[in-house]
Amino acid sequence: MINFNNTYYYITQNYLKIIFSFCLAFSFKIAVSQDAEFTQFYSNPIYLNPAFAGTNNCPRLSTNHRSQWTGLPQIFNTTSFSYDQNISKIHGGFGFMVLSDRLNNAIQNNRISGMYSYEIKISKKFTLRTGIEASFWQNKFNQNELTFVDMIDPIRGFVYSTANNTLNSSKNGLDFSSGILAYGEKFFLGFSTHHLTEPKQSIFSEENKLERKYSINIGYHIPIGYENSIDKKNWIVSPNIIFKKQGLNEQLNIGVYGEKGSYVMGIWYRDNQNYAVLVGAKMGLIKIGYSYDLNLSRLYLASSGSHEVSIQINFQCDNKKSTIQSFSCPSF
Repeated sequence: MINFNNTYYYITQNYLKIIFSFCLAFSFKIAVSQDAEFTQFYSNPIYLNPAFAGTNNCPRLSTNHRSQWTGLPQIFNTTSFSYDQNISKIHGGFGFMVLSDRLNNAIQNNRISGMYSYEIKISKKFTLRTGIEASFWQNKFNQNELTFVDMIDPIRGFVYSTANNTLNSSKNGLDFSSGILAYGEKFFLGFSTHHLTEPKQSIFSEENKLERKYSINIGYHIPIGYENSIDKKNWIVSPNIIFKKQGLNEQLNIGVYGEKGSYVMGIWYRDNQNYAVLVGAKMGLIKIGYSYDLNLSRLYLASSGSHEVSIQINFQCDNKKSTIQSFSCPSF
């Protein structure tokens, strides 16, 4: 005998998935017009600004993974891998980055980027860096991963093939970005412009373009406590502000880090009642960070927050002859 209550629940649940899938496909034109989002801005600094390439002096290897809105089925999953280091012979640093941004299983955006930063020594305590970035991007769309109304049998569920025309397509091209960074022993200020050429990335329309993104980051390191032979750095508090604008979208991020020894804690506030808390630890050459984004608006009931994990390896190197000034950038 058929349990109609369970059947009704099953069909209702899958109808909601269908509605979501249609909304997903329809919003694809908009989805490609914004960049992937990370909360741990400084665990992958060259994604924030190409002028950060080489600021660690020694080789730096970073990987980040973000699962956004985990309460929704197979929503945004973003992974990045980056490497950068400073080379005195080229008077600056270089780096590269690979990024994969997946929306559901139907849409995937991939990007490979190379960066170069040029160091200008203003004084012993103040340094200026300019950076450029060249990227190759590829967007993929697979309609086979979507579900449609004509695939449903009222009793057996999704058992039919759709009569909709299947669209499996991809698009690729080049993109360029630039940035500038000024920093001293405790203060740093950066500005970057991504997507200078505003490439047309949409598969559905030639009119839609990836609009320029402007970013400003500013931070300050405040030592708290005293120095002695046992604990040279008692506490370091670092307030930070990051502002982004891309098209009509604006985002203001205000955060503060607290660092003691090998451990870091931080909190960020973002527009529209978005908060993020993070913890991090340094174990030898490795830094590991975790952050959780919480939206206190009605959106949280559906999204259930976002998780992000970062792993960074700061290799040792012989920098005795280097004139580069060390940059006390936050770790996460």
